[in-house]
Amino acid sequence: MYESFFELTGKPFQLNPDPSFFFGSRGHKRAFAYLEYGLYQSEGFIVITGEIGAGKTTIVRSLLEQLDSAKVVAAQIVSTQLEADDMLRAVGVAFGLPVKSVDKAILLASLEAFLCQLALEKRRALLIVDEAQNLAPRAMEELRMLSNFQLGDQALLQSFLIGQPELRAMMQGPNMQQLRQRVIASYHLGPLDRSETRAYVEHRLRHVGWKNDPQFETACFDLIHEATGGVPRRINTLCNRLLLSAFLAEKHALETADVQAIANEIREELGPESALSMVPAAGNGDPAESDPRPTNVDVSAWHTRFDQVDERIDRLERTVGAAVDLLHRLLHPDKATKPGTPGR
Repeated sequence: MYESFFELTGKPFQLNPDPSFFFGSRGHKRAFAYLEYGLYQSEGFIVITGEIGAGKTTIVRSLLEQLDSAKVVAAQIVSTQLEADDMLRAVGVAFGLPVKSVDKAILLASLEAFLCQLALEKRRALLIVDEAQNLAPRAMEELRMLSNFQLGDQALLQSFLIGQPELRAMMQGPNMQQLRQRVIASYHLGPLDRSETRAYVEHRLRHVGWKNDPQFETACFDLIHEATGGVPRRINTLCNRLLLSAFLAEKHALETADVQAIANEIREELGPESALSMVPAAGNGDPAESDPRPTNVDVSAWHTRFDQVDERIDRLERTVGAAVDLLHRLLHPDKATKPGTPGR
């Protein structure tokens, strides 16, 4: 809507993960390196955790784009409180196997045969489980059992577990000891710091042809970081609204007051229980030049509420995408994605 006004070639702050917008912060680069290391090892589990909207899915999709499909067959599933048998069927569907109306024994045999065939073709199988914190303990155990499949001394399946911070606590449970022994690397993806927040905003703008229109007052970036906690998806939400507001007001220069107004607007939409502290207006450090409104309200409450909304959107997008993909495979098996093609 505002793209033509600012002469941009696309929407810079879309919420859907897009590998072409990948931003290599210190944390994102390290998480990506852990996944690459896992691919090199070609066995066991790699665990990546992070808050909602931290950029985990974008990292995974960036990795998938770089895979050589002639060497690695990747499948991706989104966990939605799957139990053990459902987990196995989801894995089968992700790899393009006919799993309708077959019992567990046949399903396991089919999976093993498929993985063995890949190994004979000098190809490897990679399973990516997103939202892994939703898996039931027995479903986790089934994943561990699948990692036991071998052909000679070669592991037939490698798995990446991607999830929210709850996954870390889950992995520390007493019944997860055997799975932990199969984890060859894990990493928690944190938020962007202040300097990275500015670099992130400018990176996404430049990706769509930004030529300093709109122009940001320097202090805007500190306010964006404070209001969003440095979480990429929150930054996208705020900045998208910010550019829309500037377009409606026909402004080509953004000031701290604009950022504050949008942050307060979002706070009001999320409800009074999510009270966001009033961000001080930019000045030269003199308290007299700061906004006199109170600054002692807990920002974390607003962040928590923002996370709840983000989580609902995230869960809905993933669940709908997975359901559509599964329905397509079941209703049109002749047109189903070829085995090994990454799922939604």
